[in-house]
Amino acid sequence: MVKVRLRTKFLLSMVLISGGLTSLSLLFVRQTLRLRVTQEIFSQLRNSVTTFQSFQREREIIVSHVADLLADEPSVRALMTTQDEATIQDASARSWRLAGSDLFALADRSGRVVALHTKTPGLTRESAQSSFSSTLERHQQWWFDSQHLYQVFLKPIYFGPDADERLFGFLVLGYQIDDRVASQISRIANSKVVFYYGNTVVTSTLGPAMEAELAAKKLDSGNFSQFESVQLGAERFLETTLNLATEGGPNVRLTVLKSYDEATAFLEKLNRLLLGLGLLAVVIGSALVFFISYTFTRPLSSLLAGVAALEKGDFTYRLDVQGEDEVAELARAFDRMRESLFRTQQNLIESERLATIGRMASSISHDLRHSLAAIVANAEFLCESHLSSTQREELYQEIQLAVGRMTELIDSLLEFSRTRSSLRPTYGSLRTPVDNAVQAVRSHPEFHKARVKVLQSGSAEGWFDHRKLERAFFNLVLNACESLPDRCGEVDIDLRDSGGTVEIRIRDNGRGIPAAIRNTLFEPFVSQGKENGTGLGLTVAQRIVQDHRGELVVERSSQEGTVFRVTLPYPTPLSANVTSADTVEPSSAAGAHADSTRTA
Repeated sequence: MVKVRLRTKFLLSMVLISGGLTSLSLLFVRQTLRLRVTQEIFSQLRNSVTTFQSFQREREIIVSHVADLLADEPSVRALMTTQDEATIQDASARSWRLAGSDLFALADRSGRVVALHTKTPGLTRESAQSSFSSTLERHQQWWFDSQHLYQVFLKPIYFGPDADERLFGFLVLGYQIDDRVASQISRIANSKVVFYYGNTVVTSTLGPAMEAELAAKKLDSGNFSQFESVQLGAERFLETTLNLATEGGPNVRLTVLKSYDEATAFLEKLNRLLLGLGLLAVVIGSALVFFISYTFTRPLSSLLAGVAALEKGDFTYRLDVQGEDEVAELARAFDRMRESLFRTQQNLIESERLATIGRMASSISHDLRHSLAAIVANAEFLCESHLSSTQREELYQEIQLAVGRMTELIDSLLEFSRTRSSLRPTYGSLRTPVDNAVQAVRSHPEFHKARVKVLQSGSAEGWFDHRKLERAFFNLVLNACESLPDRCGEVDIDLRDSGGTVEIRIRDNGRGIPAAIRNTLFEPFVSQGKENGTGLGLTVAQRIVQDHRGELVVERSSQEGTVFRVTLPYPTPLSANVTSADTVEPSSAAGAHADSTRTA
């Protein structure tokens, strides 16, 4: 489980809070600026359209004045009296040059176009006649033909004063809406402009790709108070459309587009600047929080170190207590508690030592007294002269058995008191001490009915103190056999090479470990249900296994049986503290036991 320090919690909280507030601030500023920029673009679009309308009115006034002057020219009136179309076509070229317009046309009183001059080819006489008729009937100011759009001004030509209304014909002046006009209006409006005739793009200041994409879009026409967003390629525009034709006339529109991306380009720089400032604020804030948290958590860290030292059993670790705040008071209280625990532990250790000595003395004295009583009684019997040789042999065996129990008790006490430095490892297979332990247990008459089976997988060869391990295995096998009901059952011993370790499992189908001693099984002098048990068998076995840097545990225990698992690592000769006198070569017989099965 990963431990999260209080200081780390402070830092994470500060980073999260600072990051969250910074993100919210950036988002708020970004949205506010975008709204502000959008409003500015709308305002600029209104100004652009208003500027164009003003420019358009001024040009209409000027062109209308020029048309009035040309219509009143005596040369034009005289030309119209000729009624000859070729003469009028040729002679009107001078008046067209004087007007400086893109389109110049003359029509007789019946409405027939008799002269037509344009700067760019494309507008035919037939198209001009059709457009002129529409202008007379519906007062249209726009002529369109072959992708050419003209704004025209119509003036009647009278003979004599206008009040007499002696009509000779009509004069038409027009200015083409072309790239030059679009560029001029684009500079005035500081925007992109597009002229439509119906759904046809006449001219624009957009690129060919954007113009084609815009032509495919159906933009709503209306007054310039309506604004829309349109995406052209990778660029986003805000646009408004102005209807240039009078009501009932052709659909001639001007669309003004303002690049939203260009207008908001500075926002990206501003966002990066704000992001940098936000990160700087987070870093500075985190540094301040780290300093503040370090100031507040340093006493807690010292207190934690004291608790860790106390957990490891170090009762001499003293805290460096400074200040008079709550943490300092807590540290002083902890020091007082540590001293109190130290005194209590010393008292408990002394009491436990005395109690252990008492239990050990009681157990040893009982076992020794029982064996000595048997020796004394049998020795007295041996003094009687009427005993037969068989009786004397039985008494002698009883004395020998009592001496053996005393010797075993003394050996267990000596083994319990020894340390790991007493190990004398030799090279060989663990199968050998296991077999010896099985033979030693089998020599007991009461275990002749028990079936002990040894299974081996792998060589299980290494540097071990085989003599001591034989004693540990003897205690474990003996313990397993004693747990069998009526000393009749099965004990399985499994040796398995697990790579860097050897695992030995000793299974029995006995009655299991009693619940009363399950938690104290490996403590000294713990025994239950055994007539001659000293309570040191499992303790000595565990001590021997631990001396080999191994582990002895109860893997499973129930009414169906118990499994003890011994795990022994493979030591090197250096780590095993082997001397040349202790080194023996592995015998071929030891390896011959690999993957074999034996039943005792």
